[in-house]
Amino acid sequence: MSSRPLGTSTTAGNTARVWEVDALRAVAFVLMVIYHTAFDLAVFGSWPIPVTSGGWRVFADFIAGLFLFVSGISLVLSRQRWGRDPRQYRRRVLRRIARLGLAAALVTLATWAVSPPDVVLFGILHLILVSSIAAQPLLRFGAWNLVLAIAVWALGSVVAHLPGDPRLFWLGLVPDNYRSFDFRPFLPWFAFVLLGAAFASWFYAGRRPVDRLASWEHHPVIRALVTVGRHSLVLYLAHQPVLIALLGVLGLIDVHGLVG
Repeated sequence: MSSRPLGTSTTAGNTARVWEVDALRAVAFVLMVIYHTAFDLAVFGSWPIPVTSGGWRVFADFIAGLFLFVSGISLVLSRQRWGRDPRQYRRRVLRRIARLGLAAALVTLATWAVSPPDVVLFGILHLILVSSIAAQPLLRFGAWNLVLAIAVWALGSVVAHLPGDPRLFWLGLVPDNYRSFDFRPFLPWFAFVLLGAAFASWFYAGRRPVDRLASWEHHPVIRALVTVGRHSLVLYLAHQPVLIALLGVLGLIDVHGLVG
């Protein structure tokens, strides 16, 4: 019988990865593709789908919260794995920030090219980027980040009722006329990152791989999800152009009007 701790991956080159985190990230990605399909049909195809209200709005918020929650988990796992080597850990953090910064910039440029009034200046990737930096000094608090998460959410609720400020829109002081394809202000959404950090600090306590889950990673569906989860950033950048092209080929949206 293998002595490998339950819950960890044995894939070559990724022996310290935790499969369920990659799988959960993939679930968030799949749900996002479903939402963005409806969004593209509504925005670019004039389908009568209320993607910004009601159940669709709740669905979109759930997906964003799940991405942020997983991001918080990943920050803790990275710190647990590399924290004993400050130089290596610093390189890992800087590499993550660089990747997220490049991806966020590409999203901004692409959405500006499609529709300047709806350009994404602080979407989910921008939020994960800023949160990855802001969370670093807070990771040491472990499960106590649950308290900070509640406080951040409460603060965000207060900030949402303050007058908007175009310079601080990203923080949560959103002007009434602000519009964007994707917008998640730092407050209160940073709370979900802290919630993920608190959960990971408890669930993966003591730098030990989790032993609460049986490893299902060899199941075909789980393996597919893990693969998607490990490449989610690249897939995130590619999925909208692919979706729009596919919907255009099927005649469900007017691609010529979009690019024109």
